[in-house]
Amino acid sequence: MRKNIKYLLVLFFLFFCAQGVLAQDSIVTIDKKVVTLKEVIVRSNFDVASFIHRIQTDTTFYKAFRNLKVLGFVSLNDVRMLDKNGELEAMLDSKTEQVVKDGCRSMNILQQTTHGDIYKSDSSWNYYTLEMYAGLMFTNGTVCGENNIVKDLDRNLSDKKGIEKHKEQLKMLFFNPGRKIPGVPFIGNKVALFDDDVAKLYDFTIDMEQYLGQNCYVFKIKARSDLSSSEKNDVVINEMTTWFDGNTMEIVGRKYDLSYDAGVYDFDVHMEVQLTKFGEYLVPKLIRYNGNWHVAFKKREHGVFTATLFDYKR
Repeated sequence: MRKNIKYLLVLFFLFFCAQGVLAQDSIVTIDKKVVTLKEVIVRSNFDVASFIHRIQTDTTFYKAFRNLKVLGFVSLNDVRMLDKNGELEAMLDSKTEQVVKDGCRSMNILQQTTHGDIYKSDSSWNYYTLEMYAGLMFTNGTVCGENNIVKDLDRNLSDKKGIEKHKEQLKMLFFNPGRKIPGVPFIGNKVALFDDDVAKLYDFTIDMEQYLGQNCYVFKIKARSDLSSSEKNDVVINEMTTWFDGNTMEIVGRKYDLSYDAGVYDFDVHMEVQLTKFGEYLVPKLIRYNGNWHVAFKKREHGVFTATLFDYKR
């Protein structure tokens, strides 16, 4: 009897030791990128190299926003501008409807409430943040002949100058993080997360978890905690987490923090985007933004907004 008990104890000991080994994370190197694989990924024999390549070449996240140019939808818009003490300075609360017909889009304002100095005397936006938001979510007049093509991202800048070019660059930076943004001064390739000289500044992790009720693969990129001061100065994207549908591998959400101080401008931006499917189209359903930024000779702006999009139509 005593021998049997000893034998069972040894078996239990070996079992728990084995479980401890299996539960350990695994570290692999893919194209000079050190990637931590969580336990569930290790056990699933996940094709890490293909997954990393898919992320590197992904244009679907940005395309989800381009799809807003060819679809009708309803949007609840809550935009708040805060002063230096965090108090409400101005506010826009509205419900809008974009209508698409015969290759053209226009917008109806269904409800709207404003507070503070949202507009200038000529009825233009008084805040750059609001101008950026309007450029993404609102349609001015009737716009025709647009498409949702993103094959060559540079083509979106070729016909733009001045403020319009800068707005497009910022939208590309915020809504397509991880890809080089042409023409943004002082940042250069610092947002190209998968380039070797940038990737070495980050930890990469792949896991699996529930997100919005779906089983999702999770890809997290986070600036290394042991960076030197000079290395920290090269970091623009502090952290980015992307959730992929476990069955279709389509992006269902992304959350990221961006910050940089170039002297003539600085920004500290936190965003979360949730995506959904409308037929064959991947589209945003929720956008949250909390951003504080400043450009030389301009007033510092701290904006907080939430956009809720629904009732899509083709």
